[in-house]
Amino acid sequence: MLEIRVDQYQTKALSNGFLYREYRDLTYVERPVSEIQQLNLFIPQAYYQQESINGYTAATAPIFVPNTVGGYLPGPADFPGNDRWPSRSKTIEAALQRGYVVASPGLRGRTQQNESGDYIGKAPAFIVDLKAAIRFLRHNADHLPGNYERIITNGTSAGGATSALAGVSGNHPFFQPLLDELGAAKESDAIYAASCYCPIHNLEHADLAYEWQFNGFNTYHNQQMDFKTDPPRAIAVDGELTNYQQRLSKKLKQGFRAYFNQLNLHDQQGKELTIDQDGMGSFLKLIQALIMQSAQQALNEGQTISAEAGLTVVNQQVVAIDWAQYLAYIGRKKAVPAFDELTLTSAENDLFGTRQIPQQHFTDFGQLHSQVKASQAAPALVAAVNPIHYLAESSGQAAHYWRIRHGASDRDTAFAIPLILALSLQDQGKQVDFAYPWGIGHDGDYDLASLFDWIDQICQ
Repeated sequence: MLEIRVDQYQTKALSNGFLYREYRDLTYVERPVSEIQQLNLFIPQAYYQQESINGYTAATAPIFVPNTVGGYLPGPADFPGNDRWPSRSKTIEAALQRGYVVASPGLRGRTQQNESGDYIGKAPAFIVDLKAAIRFLRHNADHLPGNYERIITNGTSAGGATSALAGVSGNHPFFQPLLDELGAAKESDAIYAASCYCPIHNLEHADLAYEWQFNGFNTYHNQQMDFKTDPPRAIAVDGELTNYQQRLSKKLKQGFRAYFNQLNLHDQQGKELTIDQDGMGSFLKLIQALIMQSAQQALNEGQTISAEAGLTVVNQQVVAIDWAQYLAYIGRKKAVPAFDELTLTSAENDLFGTRQIPQQHFTDFGQLHSQVKASQAAPALVAAVNPIHYLAESSGQAAHYWRIRHGASDRDTAFAIPLILALSLQDQGKQVDFAYPWGIGHDGDYDLASLFDWIDQICQ
């Protein structure tokens, strides 16, 4: 059942005439619980004619696996020309023309229910499905073009976290019973490299990090998504923190220092990074330096830097940053807590529900201060979907190559969160390409040429 019928394809062309073979709606597990557990596979036609693209052949082409997950919602399989939300069809088209074999798996999400009303997409369903899809690809590797030891995942936001989690947890035993239950192929789910745009991860500590960054900024400018429209529309939600929320913010900020310092992370020169009692220290200086580097690159490329950003520029050189002014410039987006909301109304509360319980808290802090009757997700489950857990425990087979991007104007999670992932990987000897791109908010796939240059560098 898990074998691809290699003769059941369609030959299609992109708008510029580029030919590819398309395999649609391939069920990647023997016992699916949702129709979304299907995969689309796209292969450049040139590889069936003994031709090469961008230096790749049928034997060497990387396997690029982007996902469409956002907000931990269902991420359906994608395809070229797809104009329905969610889609990264342009990413697939560009990857094909770069010479990659592209696999787009559909992954379950937090809102899905079966006919009995049970929730079937709560954590860790999204990563279980991606692992099953990777195993399915390897199971069929002998019959398809491409190098299936060069699997590279890609995603944005919760999809970036999904990509990161695949990258650190290869073949981890926690997931084996869940994969067996679905009838996943008996193959490896470890990957070669992970591309992660603004990954919303490390959820146990994301509230701490958010207040470490934004404590003292008491107005917020958020948005709620109306998913009844296609595509969903954003509705502005502006507000001011209550006195109670401001007190909670201080407590969370204090907790981040203790969390970070026990990680024992280092910069590229091997110097230990710390946060002092005032919330400052070498870790904050590193973040500030990276933001300044981003601004400098933007200046070098001819971009204009707003005077409101708090940067001091002398002779086209960024020489200083007023951190409070910069944070005021980008602005707080979320109230307190940012992720484990006390009324169980966040996407992350929804993610950690059960088959019968729609939402749960997932931190001790959220449970302690809950404003509604609530249960709490098992700590083992919360850890299982946190990439940092696998690095801290040195468990799971981790990819060697990483590319992590978090926009310098991204307010959806703190600057600390993606940098902790990058530093943890570096401390374990992984090769990490990390940056805060200037002027970019919460988004991904905005620099495909650079992403593909990175993939070529690690694969050719």
